Amino acid sequence: MLIRTFYGGIEIHRQDKIITVKFLVPHQVISTCRANGGLREDLDLIFNHQSGEPTGHMPESHALAVRQPLVYLRQICRQHKLSENCASLGTAANMNCAALESEKFHDLEVAAICTGGVETNAGRAGDPASVYEEGGKFMPVAGRSGQNGEKKCEVAKAEADSGTINIIVCINRKLTPGAMVRAVMTATEAKTGVLQELNINSRYSSGLATGTGTDQIAVAGALTGDPPLTSAGKHSKLGELIGLTVKKAVAGTLRLQNNMSPQSRCSMMVHLERFGAAAKSMEAGIKKYLATDSGELLSKNFACIDRDPITVAAVAALVHLRDKLVWHILPQSCVPEIFSTYGAQLAAAVSGKYDRFVFYKNRLDGRQFSFENGVFLDFIYYCLAMGFTEKWRNI
Repeated sequence: MLIRTFYGGIEIHRQDKIITVKFLVPHQVISTCRANGGLREDLDLIFNHQSGEPTGHMPESHALAVRQPLVYLRQICRQHKLSENCASLGTAANMNCAALESEKFHDLEVAAICTGGVETNAGRAGDPASVYEEGGKFMPVAGRSGQNGEKKCEVAKAEADSGTINIIVCINRKLTPGAMVRAVMTATEAKTGVLQELNINSRYSSGLATGTGTDQIAVAGALTGDPPLTSAGKHSKLGELIGLTVKKAVAGTLRLQNNMSPQSRCSMMVHLERFGAAAKSMEAGIKKYLATDSGELLSKNFACIDRDPITVAAVAALVHLRDKLVWHILPQSCVPEIFSTYGAQLAAAVSGKYDRFVFYKNRLDGRQFSFENGVFLDFIYYCLAMGFTEKWRNI
């Protein structure tokens, strides 16, 4: 089914589990496609194919996409009667959750088509790798473990449960080869900006995610007779349009696929999960410092406290300050003052009794602080319990 046409140069079709960008005029393409990737001027189309369900489903096409990309490409093209002269992107994301955006300035037009999921595979550039390529084969990296301690090898598992953000950017003008590469860079920065604003956590470290481990991209520029554009950076209008379209499309698809929006991310757990927190462990960690009756009350109201904006703000402040200390922006010699001050702020946010701020701070003075994940979480749980103890107490 034809979804939309842009600038008279491309048609976007969606059928079954595939989105196809068909070129009505010749385009230059740069892509991460493992079969027909790199910089090309001879392609007829780009497709984005859903090769499995997001969790626990590994059909043959999903395994082929990883192990034999050329076979996978040919198989999908024959199945859907497409030209094999194409660039392919593969994902477990739902094609019905794709987001399309476009921007114009004078005679310049940019369109972005994105699918995405980040719940299982979000990572930060520089996180520990899981595979090493040698002699044309991928081997698992010794000692690489996931969050639950299990060793992972994406290639061996065909990334069956992986989240992926796929981006297709189409431009109605020709670009120089350097500008094509820069367009990839600008689109990637835009994607990372969305993940930053949604506070997406890495699943492989205690950092914030910059993408997923399987993200793919294709940028296409129409081969017009006009002089090629030479810049796609942030100072150029082309770069601005790429940034705007990709940001809106990535945000849109994550909202549809994962129900991720600024409102849904207002949660203590969202900010703490990259340190190993989960709902049950958080509740148990707080109840450890509560009397039995207060613990029972907490269990009945945990979800409300988890999403209380003032409490979320106080937790986010502590997490942000921990990052600044780990990144050495703030001196570690100030850790006791910083943690006791903002820990007291968290306790006051829970209790609502800001006149007790000094009391809370005095209770935290002299406490041992650490950036180790478990110790950091325990400190937050203690502060939450300190405030919850007094939440319904008349003083």
